[in-house]
Amino acid sequence: MPRKTAEELAPRTASLYRADHQKDVVNRLRRIEGQIRGLIEMIHEGRSCEEVALQMSAARKAMDKAFYRMMACTVIEAVYDAESEGKAIEEVEKSARLLERFG
Repeated sequence: MPRKTAEELAPRTASLYRADHQKDVVNRLRRIEGQIRGLIEMIHEGRSCEEVALQMSAARKAMDKAFYRMMACTVIEAVYDAESEGKAIEEVEKSARLLERFG
């Protein structure tokens, strides 16, 4: 069986990376969803504002991590899909602006 070239392997690798990345982000979001449900329950139970705020902070940090993981996927896709080195740089700069705006 002939050995595959890097060009033949790259699309499969990129799509596998994207699928793994998305699975990781979805798992993170599900954990965050559980944290949010827990926060609602804490409020209904009358837990202290400090306790609720602490858990809110943890949920916010988890959401930030999920966001940065998704942005990493965005950058990788942009570079992979770029038709030239100049276009790749342009796409990375676009992603950097998104991070500055939302990160």
